[in-house]
Amino acid sequence: MLTNRPLSPHLTIYKPQLTSTFSIFHRISGAFLATMVLFSSLLCLKMGLISFTYENFYQSSLSLPKFILSAVDLTTLALCYHMSNGVRHLWWDFAVRLTSFLDIYRFDSWFCY
Repeated sequence: MLTNRPLSPHLTIYKPQLTSTFSIFHRISGAFLATMVLFSSLLCLKMGLISFTYENFYQSSLSLPKFILSAVDLTTLALCYHMSNGVRHLWWDFAVRLTSFLDIYRFDSWFCY
């Protein structure tokens, strides 16, 4: 059943909204956090639990390469964004003081950024 119908131009004429942008970044940050949890748990399994009790582990963690420290910073930033966006979504569910679209956009811009 192949037909030569044109595809709908839904992505070419769509103007992104603030809420859809938040939703996209919420999914991206969730996928990134899940990946980081997987890698950190595999690292913990490989190292063993006894290595976290030694002082050498904590001293060596301070001398990590800068790209690993920046990955930790990026993970923290993603976690903060993901949590604040989740709280924003809960706030929307209760519909507290959100009476107009202007209030919604003002609240979203203030809360998540």
